Amino acid sequence: MKGCDQMAENMIEVEGLVKRYGKETAVNNVKFSVSTGEVFGLLGPNGAGKTTTIEMLVGLRKPDEGTARLAGFDIRKEIGEVKEVIGVQLQSTSLFELLTVQEIMKMYASFYPSNVSIPELIDEVLLTEKKKDRVKNLSGGQKQRLAIALALIHDPKIVFLDEPTTGLDPQARRTLWGIIENLKARGKTIVLSTHYMDEAHVLCDRIGIMDQGELIALDTPAALVKNLQSDSAIEFSLLHNEDVSFLDSLQAVKQVSNQNDRYVLYTDSIQLSLTDLIQQASSKNINLQDLQMRTATLEDVFIHMTGRSLRE
Repeated sequence: MKGCDQMAENMIEVEGLVKRYGKETAVNNVKFSVSTGEVFGLLGPNGAGKTTTIEMLVGLRKPDEGTARLAGFDIRKEIGEVKEVIGVQLQSTSLFELLTVQEIMKMYASFYPSNVSIPELIDEVLLTEKKKDRVKNLSGGQKQRLAIALALIHDPKIVFLDEPTTGLDPQARRTLWGIIENLKARGKTIVLSTHYMDEAHVLCDRIGIMDQGELIALDTPAALVKNLQSDSAIEFSLLHNEDVSFLDSLQAVKQVSNQNDRYVLYTDSIQLSLTDLIQQASSKNINLQDLQMRTATLEDVFIHMTGRSLRE
């Protein structure tokens, strides 16, 4: 396995990946690297190209241009070796519904020359009490944890998690976050796709923001937010369609955004901007509704770069 011997500090090197479907370009010249032991997030709305990028990296789709190296192996020339060092949880994982948790784990373990301890892995993903239950009787969160366990059965170096918490309730999402954090503590390199900004912020060391097939920003969560050059945000809506052209001239306001009739002011001094906003709105008889103050987030970064919300 010469690839592993030659592996550089980066566990993943992605070089100009392109994927087209007819005249549509789903992924356009995507480049990034992931360090060993890093949690790297692909953040973007549905249809941004996140899943297609992952599917090319794990060998499910062939790139039209570009390539990547995973643990030193080229995804075009050494896909067999690549599959030995990766574990994959896909958004649309199909499980054998009539098998028990134990049975499906043993079946997947049989696919590999070696595997981790099944009882320990079942315990790690918090399914010990469900190990004799049939898959069809598991909750959505339990099925997702099982899918992650199946991806880990052969102790891979790299773990791909494609939208792992989509459709889960808040408690189930938090449980999965804990499992992902434990994987990181064990030194696994993780590529996580998500459209949840809080998830990306909590779990990821670095984030690549994707939109319309392109990687439009790449940095740590803190640095991406800092690049807004605004620490805070003031949000409000209006009772009527008022003239708010004065918002751009408010003290310390760097940018004004209007998303679905909800205004967001980005500011370096929330006290100055808020005081000025209230005074000018009062003098113009403008009624500010649901006024809120908060720190800037990755959602604000995406709005700043694209003019749209991640949730659209």
